[in-house]
This record gives sequence, C-alpha cells and structure tokens, in this order.
Amino acid sequence: MQHDRQGAPRSGRERSQRQLRVGEVIRHALVEILARGEVRDPGLAGVSVTVTEVRVSPDLRNATAFVLPLGGTGTDDVLAALRRAAPYLRHKVGEALTTRFLPSLNFEADTGFDEGARVDNLLRSERVRRDVEKPADEDGADGA
Repeated sequence: MQHDRQGAPRSGRERSQRQLRVGEVIRHALVEILARGEVRDPGLAGVSVTVTEVRVSPDLRNATAFVLPLGGTGTDDVLAALRRAAPYLRHKVGEALTTRFLPSLNFEADTGFDEGARVDNLLRSERVRRDVEKPADEDGADGA
C-alpha cells in the first residue's frame, strides 16, 4: 500500500495542519531529549537515533514516532529501549507541548530508507537498464 508523507496510511485522509504541527513539535522534543542523552537505558547507550517523522492521530491522543538508529543496525534493541522509556519521554515531551491532551508515544522502525534502497537497486538492475537503453527504432518512432 502506498502513502505519501502528508497522507495517513490506510485512512485515506490527509492529516490536518494541526496534526502536522504537533507532530513536528514532538519530533523536535524527542530529538533534543535523545541528543542530550537524558534517557539512561543500556539499549540506547552510545547509539545515535534519528527521529524521521512523528504521526499524530486526529484526536491528538496518540503519536507514532518513526526512528532509525544511525547505521541502521540494532534497530530491535533501540526500539525496545525506546518503548521502555516511553513514559519518561512522554513526560519530557509534555514540557514542550501546549495541547490539552498529552499523546501516548509509540515507536516504530522507519523502513523508508530500506524501501528507497530497494527501488534504487531495481532501477539499476540489468533488466531495467535493457529496457531503458533499447534502440530508437524499437520505440515505435519512425523516420518520418
């Protein structure tokens, strides 16, 4: 199933400006907390984590943060550590938010880079190269 960065997957509805804005505030707060090393979890020790996107539900009560450890290795360990630290992170994010409700935080691995690499490899494959480089007379172009 396809979805763009603006649309919510499966729902078919575009996210509102408020959802996008709250998601960015949460993302920035998470980045600052993780960069300062405020989370004391062995699963996050010495690991740089990239928060690529935060999607917020329409009622602003749930937020899903898409994360990727630098280098892309140890994703499962980092996700487990972030899920253990979710209550603490939620409290710290609450200091940056001015919304009525503090959303619960969920963490998921960002597979966008893997998908991009897969598409890039497909485009560089011999089969696609053959189709792109076929002679002009096979394209149906005539000499007229």
